[in-house]
Amino acid sequence: MHSITLPRNGTFDAWRDAARALLSAGTPPEGILWAHGAQEGDLFGGDTPLPAVKGQITVPKAFLPLAKLAVWHRDPQRFARLYAMLHALQTDKHLLEDRADPRVERLNAMAKEVSRDKHKMTAFVRFRELGDPRANRRAFAAWFEPTHFILEPTAPFFARRFGDMDWSIYTPDLTAHFDGDLAFAEGAPKPPFPEDATEDLWRTYFRSIFNPARVKPKAMQAEMPKKYWKNMPEAQLIPELLAQADARAAEMAANAPTLAPARAAPILDRLRAEQAAKLDSQDAFLTALKGCRRCPLWEHATQPVAGEGPEDAALMFVGEQPGDTEDLTGRPFTGPAGQVFDTALHVNGIRRQEAFVTNAVKHFKFRPRGKRRLHQNPDRDEIAHCKWWLDLEIQRVAPRLIVAMGGTALESLTGSRDGLLKRRGRFEQTPEGTPILVTVHPSYILRLPDDRLRAEETARFQTDLALAARWLVGDAPDRTAGSPASRA
Repeated sequence: MHSITLPRNGTFDAWRDAARALLSAGTPPEGILWAHGAQEGDLFGGDTPLPAVKGQITVPKAFLPLAKLAVWHRDPQRFARLYAMLHALQTDKHLLEDRADPRVERLNAMAKEVSRDKHKMTAFVRFRELGDPRANRRAFAAWFEPTHFILEPTAPFFARRFGDMDWSIYTPDLTAHFDGDLAFAEGAPKPPFPEDATEDLWRTYFRSIFNPARVKPKAMQAEMPKKYWKNMPEAQLIPELLAQADARAAEMAANAPTLAPARAAPILDRLRAEQAAKLDSQDAFLTALKGCRRCPLWEHATQPVAGEGPEDAALMFVGEQPGDTEDLTGRPFTGPAGQVFDTALHVNGIRRQEAFVTNAVKHFKFRPRGKRRLHQNPDRDEIAHCKWWLDLEIQRVAPRLIVAMGGTALESLTGSRDGLLKRRGRFEQTPEGTPILVTVHPSYILRLPDDRLRAEETARFQTDLALAARWLVGDAPDRTAGSPASRA
């Protein structure tokens, strides 16, 4: 039986050297007793001398970064677990790829916990100034209680960030000192630090960034666990700020800026007209759209997809966003949903080349899965950012009627997608007064799993488009009080 006691400082290097020697000697995992620190040494006679390393030990590339994290975990079996994995990898090189293996699962969980603990340390260490022991360098100290043995792997971060000052970080397990060179000593109890005026700055900063309208105590404590609060000056304010949150949020709402006065409306209208004048042709619009960086969707899409059709079209169709086919072709409604759309137009005698067809969002949003790109719905911010382009198209074409196909189009045009199916087949208006007919998106029909339902919804969609055609000739029934149909 081999007995190995690893030092508190240089733990990973010591474990690696011991593991190499023992593995080269063919020592099985059950033949080793591991310990950490002098106080955890072998109770039965001290450490066993290590055998000489014979030959070269090879491991998969993923093992080393995993070991460099898991070795700092507080699990008493961490060294044994790592050596057992190293031993198993000599006969099964692909073992780490099996995430269902309990040994792999445990080591990955340990590495993740250590990584999270390191992040907490870099975020929550608070230094106090001790004075000026040198003529040109200030001295600071901090106390921290990590969950795992992370001071040694995390201390270089502080050395890089605070290389122009002397500092010490004390923990119960180990102490780090920096005076231009990084050194370690035994752990210590929390020292009696002097008062530091800079802590008032922390409290002032924290109070200024605290948003009472977005308080989520559980989420906050998940990121800033209570165990760290006692050593963070700004955390002393949290109970008070939480207690006052509702009142402060109400006060903020009461003092929120009001809408622009009525005299500002002509100015805004003039600015919109000037923007539209600069993009008064499809070529100018396309050139500008290709440079759009208003939201991150452009980064992964192949190209933006603008609307197409005559610029004096009486009827405009607005869909959601380009799909996979549209993203590649650069034209709207050319994929499977486009085929459903074209059929409905044909059934109702609507010529596509006489309508303007576009989307509320101009870039394809997707999630890759292998070679496929799976559609994802645009979020509210993406819809709002892209509304600028849709508004320019509406202003340039000035259609008599817009058909809003699906929730994204309805939200962009009216500000809300709520109750889409209840609003379907009804006439509404944009804030600027352009009439809208509400219907579903053709892709909704394609997603229906039942053939009978799909046939029924296809017929309803065609009926909705027939209603749009009848509206244009003044023959649509009044589907809602004060509807455009009643005034046509």
